[in-house]
Amino acid sequence: MYLYGASGHGKVVAEVAEESGYNIEAYIDENLSKEKVLSYPVLHDVPPHDIEVLISIGNNRIRKRIVDQNELFKYVTLVHPKAVISKRVKIGEGTIVMAGVTINTVVKIGKHCIVNTNASIDHDCILDDFVHISPNAALGGNVHVGEGSHVGIGANVIQGITIGKWCTIGAGAVIISDVPDGCTVVGNPGKVIKSKSLKI
Repeated sequence: MYLYGASGHGKVVAEVAEESGYNIEAYIDENLSKEKVLSYPVLHDVPPHDIEVLISIGNNRIRKRIVDQNELFKYVTLVHPKAVISKRVKIGEGTIVMAGVTINTVVKIGKHCIVNTNASIDHDCILDDFVHISPNAALGGNVHVGEGSHVGIGANVIQGITIGKWCTIGAGAVIISDVPDGCTVVGNPGKVIKSKSLKI
């Protein structure tokens, strides 16, 4: 398989791939100064599209742009063997679940999501495509996170909350009410500090 993005996040993704039994051929990255990451070469041109790929970039908008431009890739789904996941969880292609994650029953996770180290997702949650749940973030039951939203490190979202599309939830925020599309929310309790267009 190939990893698209020779970043710090890409190093972690490589180790999850290794632990999951994949052989990594190379990274793909546009930065010409990068020649090798960990022990793997970095390619600066995209190989033929009939390859297995996981996008190893943390930025949700960039992941979406890559997917939109490379529709013929075969996308891998990675789950670290030290993640604890209910047998009733559904996970979309191109998603990665890191070590220490707990995901409880009847959760639906979309395509090209990141569920980062030690995050906790409780029952009946829905994560739409291109969502990033950061390390140590916790979602209560029945939380819906819209496309492209980023829940920051250590944030907590109480049960039954809906977070709109392309939102940013700040590190350590406590979310106790619904968040409209395109909003940035920080603090305890969470307050909207910015709202922006959903053009991507």
